[in-house]
Amino acid sequence: MTRGTILVTTMSLCLVVAILPLASFPALVPQFTAEWHLTNAEAGWISGFYYVGYMLAVPFLMSATDRVDARLVYFAGTLLSAIATFAFAGLVSGFWSALVWRGIAGIGLAGVYMPGLKILTERSDASGASRGVALYTACYSVGSGFSFLLAGWVEQAYGWRIAFAAAALGPLAVLPVTAIILRPRPPMRRSTVGLLLGFRQALGNRTVLGYILAYSSHNFEAMALRSWVVSLLVFAAGQPDAARLAWSPTELATALTLLGLPGTIFGNELAIRIGRNRAITLIMLESAAAAAAVALAIGGPNGILVGLVMLHGMSVPADAGAIVAGTVAASAPDVQGASLALQASAGFGASFLGPLMVGIVLDLAGGTSSAAAWRAAFLAIAAFACLGPLAIRLAESGGRDRSNERR
Repeated sequence: MTRGTILVTTMSLCLVVAILPLASFPALVPQFTAEWHLTNAEAGWISGFYYVGYMLAVPFLMSATDRVDARLVYFAGTLLSAIATFAFAGLVSGFWSALVWRGIAGIGLAGVYMPGLKILTERSDASGASRGVALYTACYSVGSGFSFLLAGWVEQAYGWRIAFAAAALGPLAVLPVTAIILRPRPPMRRSTVGLLLGFRQALGNRTVLGYILAYSSHNFEAMALRSWVVSLLVFAAGQPDAARLAWSPTELATALTLLGLPGTIFGNELAIRIGRNRAITLIMLESAAAAAAVALAIGGPNGILVGLVMLHGMSVPADAGAIVAGTVAASAPDVQGASLALQASAGFGASFLGPLMVGIVLDLAGGTSSAAAWRAAFLAIAAFACLGPLAIRLAESGGRDRSNERR
C-alpha cells in the first residue's frame, strides 16, 4: 500500500468517525417534536442551524488553510465538535438551547470536513487526486449513515442524552489518531492574497462560481432528504393497513446514507469516462426525478416507497465528488482554499435552507400526518434539484471563456 493510499484511507475513515454527531438530531426529530412540542418549522430550524454554524465559519477556517497547516484547523474542529455535542447532551432543554449548541457543533464540522479535504490534496500526488477526493467525499455519506444508526440504537436503549454523548466520542477519538499520523506541513504554496481579495478572485472565476452554485443545489437536496427521511418513514409505517417495515426508520435512514458511498464512487467514475460536467448534469436530473417519484409514491405501498427513497438516497450524493474535484481543478493554487471555503459556505447555507423549507411546506400543507403535505415537500425538493444543471451550464461557459483567452 502506497503512502498516498494510506493517507486517503486514514483520512476517509477518520471522517466517518468525526461526523458521528451530524445526524443525531435529524434521526430523533419525532422524539424531540413530541417532547418539546416543536412545530415542523422549528424542527427544521434546529436541523438546519447546524449548517448555519458551518456556513459562517468555513470561509475563515478554509482560507486559513492557505496560510497555516490545515491539520491545526482540523484539530480545533474535532475538539469543538466534541465539546458542543457533549454540551447538547448535558445542557439542552428546548428549542433555543438546541439551536445554539447545534450551531456551535456546525462550526466544529467546518473545521473537519473541508480542512480534511485540504490535508488530503496537499499531501497526495496529483495522479490519484480525483479518486482520493471521491472516496473522501463518499465517506461523508458513510459517516452520516452511522450517525443515524448510532442515534437510533442508543436512544432506544438509553435515551437521547446518552445518544448525543455517544456521538461526541467520535470526534474526540479522531483527535489523537490524526495528531499521531499527520506530520506538520505548511501549505504547498503559501498564499499572499488577502482574505477578501481571495474570495473576489474565486467568485470572478465563472467555472468556480458554477461549481459553487451546483454544490449549493446538491446540498439543499441532500440535507432536505436526510433531515426528514426518518419522519417520512415514521409516517409511512403508521398508516392504516401499512405493510410492516422490516427495519426501523433510523436503520432505513442508515441504509439510505450508506448507499451514498457506491453512489459517489460511481459518479466519479462516470465523470472520468464521459466528462465531469455531463456526468454531474445526468446525475442531478436523475436525482430530481427520483425525488418526484418518492412524492408520487407517498400513500401507496410501503415497499415501493422505501425502494424509491433508497434510489433517491443513492442518487443525491453521486455528484458530490465530481463537483468538489471540479472546483479544485478550476481554482488558482493560491486561492484554492478560498474557493473551497466559498463553495462550502454556500453549499452548507443551502443545507440550512433545505430542512427548513421542508418543515415550512409540511406546516402549510397539513403537517407530518398528511400524505398530501409529504408529497408537496418532495415535489419542492425535486423542483429545487432541477436548478443544479443550470449551474453546470455556467461552469461550462467559464471553461470556454478561458479556452478562448488562451488562444
